[in-house]
Amino acid sequence: MITKPDKNKTRQKRHVRVRNKISGTAECPRLNVFRSNTNIYAQLIDDVAGVTLASASSLDKTISEGNKSEQAAAVGKLIAERGTEKGVKAVVFDRGGYLYHGRVAALAEAARQNGLEF
Repeated sequence: MITKPDKNKTRQKRHVRVRNKISGTAECPRLNVFRSNTNIYAQLIDDVAGVTLASASSLDKTISEGNKSEQAAAVGKLIAERGTEKGVKAVVFDRGGYLYHGRVAALAEAARQNGLEF
């Protein structure tokens, strides 16, 4: 009997492959994206020091309206604002093994439009 591969395990494999190539620093942190079925989360991470500089998610009180793509765009705007408050201008985008499509792309484009460069 042939079984289907687990989508999350294959995504985690892709994420590990991507993470072997990219890393965030204090000057240019990693913009990490995690997408669940209902919410989307973004973090600015300094991998050298091992700290999260800023974070945003669709669970924040300021983000409640719209469909999932609109919420992802609002999260992108929020993470860009919080990043610029911390003095972050350039980031390395880590799509977390997800396709650059839909909610992930909406978050990235909104972050770009609000001041983050990648």
